Amino acid sequence: MQQIFNFIFKNSTRILFLLLLSISFLLTIQSHSYHKSRIISSANFFTGGVYEEINNITEYLNLKTENEALALENARLKSILFNTKDTTTIKKPENLKNVGPNDIIVSKVIHNTYNSHENFLTLNSGANDGVKADMGVINSLGIVGIVDRTSPRYATVVSILNTKSQINAKIKKSNHFGSLTWDGKNTGFVQLIDVPRLASVRKGDTIVTGGQSVIFPENINIGTIDKVYIQEETNYYVLNIKLFNDMTNLGHVYIIKSRDKEEVTNLEKGNKKDE
Repeated sequence: MQQIFNFIFKNSTRILFLLLLSISFLLTIQSHSYHKSRIISSANFFTGGVYEEINNITEYLNLKTENEALALENARLKSILFNTKDTTTIKKPENLKNVGPNDIIVSKVIHNTYNSHENFLTLNSGANDGVKADMGVINSLGIVGIVDRTSPRYATVVSILNTKSQINAKIKKSNHFGSLTWDGKNTGFVQLIDVPRLASVRKGDTIVTGGQSVIFPENINIGTIDKVYIQEETNYYVLNIKLFNDMTNLGHVYIIKSRDKEEVTNLEKGNKKDE
């Protein structure tokens, strides 16, 4: 205590000067609004910076809790997503000949092969959804293939990139028919064979499904003519068709129920028996 008194006595002049200086500052600030506002701004800047740093430290310390909460929320949203059928948001194609909204099953490709001669796809819809063998499969760009087999929840599809596939198709502008096949070479191209030489063909002409098919509705897009050949053995055209679809990148597809297939098939079987 004695040392404190000694310090005050020893530095009384300086302490008095600092006290008077402080009083003068206070009087100046109180009597001048400009100085007062500058001091308040400086104080706010200082305290704001301190509060910001405190907040940053608090947020950092709470990161673990926040991350756990976010992880739980993310898991909840994923659970909702994975357990909700997203196919209901996919718009069904319209204006298909003899095909109503109830004749279309929306599905999704969950497996797709395109690097062999006999390629198949697997869909996440099956017999429980009304899928049957020999139903046509398309998407917004064109045809994809034909249903081969079904299980209760899944179906396999013979891709148009399958050397055993044959689909009735035609030149859109002239209605000349042929058989759509694949030579097993390029995933971006298929071939339309047995096109008569009378047909007017030109590079860029559109190829669509034909009216002779009981699997696909007529006029579903397939692709455009890229090259024209003449098959020497038959003297028919062979058209190399550039597909509208990228068969290596398929997502949602539409399975088409054919209303006429069973009737036409039974009728043709009856004709064969009569022969």
